[in-house]
Amino acid sequence: MIYSFQGFIPVVHKSSFVHPLATVTGNVIIGKNCYIGPGAAIRGDWGQIILEDGVNVQENCTVHMFPGKSITLKESAHVGHGAIIHGANLGRNCLIGMNTVIMDDAQIGDESIVGAMSFVKAETIIPKRSLVVGNPAKVIKQVTDEMIAWKTKGTKLYQQLPQDCQNTLKEVEPLREVPSDRKLQEGTYSTLRETFKK
Repeated sequence: MIYSFQGFIPVVHKSSFVHPLATVTGNVIIGKNCYIGPGAAIRGDWGQIILEDGVNVQENCTVHMFPGKSITLKESAHVGHGAIIHGANLGRNCLIGMNTVIMDDAQIGDESIVGAMSFVKAETIIPKRSLVVGNPAKVIKQVTDEMIAWKTKGTKLYQQLPQDCQNTLKEVEPLREVPSDRKLQEGTYSTLRETFKK
């Protein structure tokens, strides 16, 4: 669902995918290879929201701000399920964990990882390559090369997802029985904990 607001029409690059059950409103600019999941709301009614190339905003996320503010989610920023970004700027290749809340005028540094369910207070400045957790969120250590490599690999899956959705996603009637030849998807990615056990 794409809506104009006060004459502002969202701009979505043709390589990106906005799920039909997501809502994008007003002064929103979405770059290349971005994925916007169902239930996400990106509301550019009171200011501009820029999603640079390769950003994903997953299911049930909210991106908004106070009037007169504009925000940017920089290249390859990864916003996990249910997160709220309110008037904050996200650095390049950062990871925002599921159900995290990031408040107004916060700055998340490049390649930082914010753990699930963290609360980042207004005006907090997170340096680049920081691992951040808690309520209120605190930097607990630096992100290692191995951690950022794991994050980058996961984001690449989401950068491929727009094309996969454009090629194969379609509304259908459900089957009433499980077919005997139904396949399972391959495991191409593991959790951070599983990755470091290897």
